[in-house]
Amino acid sequence: MQQNTLISTFVIVSIFLLSCGNNDQSNLPKDHPPIVIKKDKPNNKDNNPQNAPIINITDTVSVPVNVLCFKDSALNSERLSKKLTLIFGEKIGVLVKKNNLKITGPPMAWYKTQKAPFFFEAGMPIEKKAVKKLPKGAFIKHINKDSAVVAHYFGPYEETSQAYGVLKEWLNDHHKKQTSAPYEIYIGDPLDKEGKPVDPYKVQTDIVFPHN
Repeated sequence: MQQNTLISTFVIVSIFLLSCGNNDQSNLPKDHPPIVIKKDKPNNKDNNPQNAPIINITDTVSVPVNVLCFKDSALNSERLSKKLTLIFGEKIGVLVKKNNLKITGPPMAWYKTQKAPFFFEAGMPIEKKAVKKLPKGAFIKHINKDSAVVAHYFGPYEETSQAYGVLKEWLNDHHKKQTSAPYEIYIGDPLDKEGKPVDPYKVQTDIVFPHN
């Protein structure tokens, strides 16, 4: 059951491939970590306020966590989709079973690029425990306790650029500096128990910007 959930959760990760674009980082200092901003797909309903994504901003503290990750790349969106399915649906499950680990939270991902070729890290948080020799591309990513501003996003995944933009504005308005790369946490499952798509406005994605 848990493995099926991981596979279905992957869907929300791969939707962004349909809306990849360049990032505008010309106004960032040279030592500033990159801010990845997704480019929205054209939407004829954008002027309808009922279709606007719901974005709730929270300034909080990130919880220390160890994430069992796979680092990989893909030449195109089709390959990326297949690799994310493999990571969430099989590779992590094999390592969890082999090392008798316990998954402690929802899937997470870091995207270094949003146009082909894609470079990314994707994984699941696990309880702190010794892990046997990891296969090529796998590693444990440590997230330390840190100040962070989070956008709790509800809406079509391809429009998450709005949340990234709001977070960037929040940093500027509060005179804060991003301290490490942003990441996404996939709280909601985009498919119901019958495998049917859930209303995207009821699916939560948390976008996290660590800051000083």
